[in-house]
Amino acid sequence: MLRLKSGLRVAAVGVAGVLACTTLTACGSDSGNKDGGTADKTPAAGAANTPAPEGDDGAAAVRNVNQKTTEAKTARMVLRTQSTADGKSAAVDGEGVIDLAGGNSVMNLSAEGEKMEQRIVDQVLYQKLPPKQRSGVPGNKPWVKIDLKKAAQQQGGNAQAANPADNTAYLKGINDKDVKKLGEEQVGGDDTTRYRVTVDVAKLANGEQLKKQLGPTMPMDIWLDDDGRLRRQQVDMTISAPQGTGADSSTPKKVKVRTVFELSDFGTEVDAKAPPAAETADMTGKTGRGANTKA
Repeated sequence: MLRLKSGLRVAAVGVAGVLACTTLTACGSDSGNKDGGTADKTPAAGAANTPAPEGDDGAAAVRNVNQKTTEAKTARMVLRTQSTADGKSAAVDGEGVIDLAGGNSVMNLSAEGEKMEQRIVDQVLYQKLPPKQRSGVPGNKPWVKIDLKKAAQQQGGNAQAANPADNTAYLKGINDKDVKKLGEEQVGGDDTTRYRVTVDVAKLANGEQLKKQLGPTMPMDIWLDDDGRLRRQQVDMTISAPQGTGADSSTPKKVKVRTVFELSDFGTEVDAKAPPAAETADMTGKTGRGANTKA
């Protein structure tokens, strides 16, 4: 994770950055950002088109998006996460490639002038921290790793929640009433159909815990191409600080998070490998404990 100048600490974990790893997101209380703004810089955040009439097959398309997307095997991806709390705003941008079936990925992240390489290999997250953020890392090693499977289990969840490729798997059981067609839009020069999905948080992995932080439902917009594949996903959340985390009075009680994720260039090559063990420090279990890792 990147420790940002704005005091917000953002967990950027590839495709499932927010949905799978919401409980890994934490907030600090450092100085505010210079512009102090919360302007929306993510794609297609404008007003949606007029909803389609009842009786369209939008719900069926949404239920099939996971299958249609994973059939493409691999893709290029772009991720933007913007977090706002107590008048401070921070954003993390990422670009990379992903194995849609297995979840392995390689991504370059940037935030407030800092750059970081991130890899997910066999459900283990690796991040190469900027030099000045390594002071709290054992051995001052350049890479840190978090075993997402173990982290999910430690937090009372299940291993599947850690697999980025499962970002849309829960949509298989979505109800017709929870899907609304918003209209036709272009994404990356291609025609897509935009849908708004009302997500029942209780049905997500770790749902009961997430309900305490997110509330009972969460809005999600997805853009599907003519082949039914996911091209863009936008999630807006207001996260309440969980009880019992040891947060002090300076920790924001609520954080607004917007995540926009895009896929393109299906079939692109993906070569995700773990960094050398001698250059890697295992930080599994230390996430969210308030350790002075600056990561």
